[in-house]
Amino acid sequence: MTNLKLDREGAVVTVTLHRPHVRNALDSALLAELMDALRPLEADPTVGCVVLTGSERVFAAGADIREMADRTAVEMRDADWFGGWEEFADLRVPKIAAVGGYALGGGCELAMMCDLVIAGESAVFGQPEITLGVIPGIGGTQRLTRLVGRAKAMDLVLTGRTMDAAEAERAGLVSRVVPDGRVLPEALRAAATIASYGRLAVRAARECVDRALETGLRDGIRHERRVFHALFATQDQKEGMTAFLEKRPPVFRGH
Repeated sequence: MTNLKLDREGAVVTVTLHRPHVRNALDSALLAELMDALRPLEADPTVGCVVLTGSERVFAAGADIREMADRTAVEMRDADWFGGWEEFADLRVPKIAAVGGYALGGGCELAMMCDLVIAGESAVFGQPEITLGVIPGIGGTQRLTRLVGRAKAMDLVLTGRTMDAAEAERAGLVSRVVPDGRVLPEALRAAATIASYGRLAVRAARECVDRALETGLRDGIRHERRVFHALFATQDQKEGMTAFLEKRPPVFRGH
């Protein structure tokens, strides 16, 4: 792989964006490599969580402008440009974005497609596409609005301004803010915790939380309850509750 680095420790896989010459700009080749790497992990029952990160100074500075600057509207539409990123968002394996430095444009959108965002104190987030004569195109206007609300999303999208990690955490974009040198260790610690639980319950939990952004309260609660009931057909539920009653740590098998 030329654009990524993969490392694995136990049930946690770390995927590092590695295009330092263009500040980890997201292009078609990177997306293809990313999905080639993640599809097998999605199907691997021994993988419990994925951590996505960049460098200490740049998570991803946006989409690769050089790749699309000269394209026509017809070419963009026919290629369904950026449509492939939804496959990443739809992966059921839990994903944690470990963000150090800049997460702008597509980089911010990539972080928002993850389930948790753990940021360093000097991290910077934003959707500056308006300064290029366009708008966010990898779900930025939609996910950002759902995460931080209309007022904050309008501010960021229409002015192109950035916000620091502290503001991003207050707004609801970031899960945790930690000292810069602790970003990846904190993300790996959270990933190991998630990976230690039953695979079926973890995937069901993230599905239900995502469902809350897409449905009304009554439908969401009904869906949650049905998923809760269904988990009683799993061995992990029997093990988890039996272990609790027996006052011992559970041993989840993922089935």
